Amino acid sequence: MKPALDDLGTDLLTTRRWQRRLALARPLLGVAAYVLAAALGLWWLTPLIMFGIFVAVVTVTHDVVHRSIGLGPRATEWALFLCGLVLLESGHAYRATHLQHHRAFPSAPSDDPEGYPAHLGPFGAVCYGPVFLVRLWWWAYRRPLAQRRWLLAEAALPVLVIAAGTFIPALLWYAAVAVVGSWVYPLLTVYLPHHDFGDTPLTQTRTLRGRVIPAMFLELTYHLEHHLYPQVPSHQLAELGRRLDPFLAASGVRPHRVI
Repeated sequence: MKPALDDLGTDLLTTRRWQRRLALARPLLGVAAYVLAAALGLWWLTPLIMFGIFVAVVTVTHDVVHRSIGLGPRATEWALFLCGLVLLESGHAYRATHLQHHRAFPSAPSDDPEGYPAHLGPFGAVCYGPVFLVRLWWWAYRRPLAQRRWLLAEAALPVLVIAAGTFIPALLWYAAVAVVGSWVYPLLTVYLPHHDFGDTPLTQTRTLRGRVIPAMFLELTYHLEHHLYPQVPSHQLAELGRRLDPFLAASGVRPHRVI
């Protein structure tokens, strides 16, 4: 049985005001960096900036979905909408399917649209990329309690952005990289963390430890820790991992080491 969060320390749930503001600001700072690079003609730099935007958006949206950074109900809805808009995605569809993933994985793929690529091989996960977000949106839209106005708005705005991009090359390039970049989600965020999963909470996913790679991904590589304690915000996952080390070692779980 995993340790109670009270025993590990409820300070792990703490998000300071500056941490919340930084998490919410990162995607906008990334967009500002993209605009500056485009204005200066530094197109070679834009894919690197887009990588940073992807990591920033995924991280903060993850925390917003789990209500772990202290936003109220109204702010949560708008944060999902605006963070998703940065990458032309649906934050509300992600919330519906991600929470279902935590409830259902590793049950039948039909019950867990987000976790479905974990049941595919790496090649299958790559091929599934272009339809992944579409399927998540459709699954969320069909739910009885779906927030369909949000979902419809989140489906329409990317179309408008791409249409506007036909007159603004920098915007069209941004949209193209955002859409194509999302095709790696099934491989990077589902298959690689979950493949060869077992039947117990400690074997359903894995954790990557190191200094460079976890920092590049804003601690999202601590995937096992997140599944065990989804209420802990991303900026506390490294500390959660350190406190869990004795338990993981006693349970025979070896973190994967990266740089």
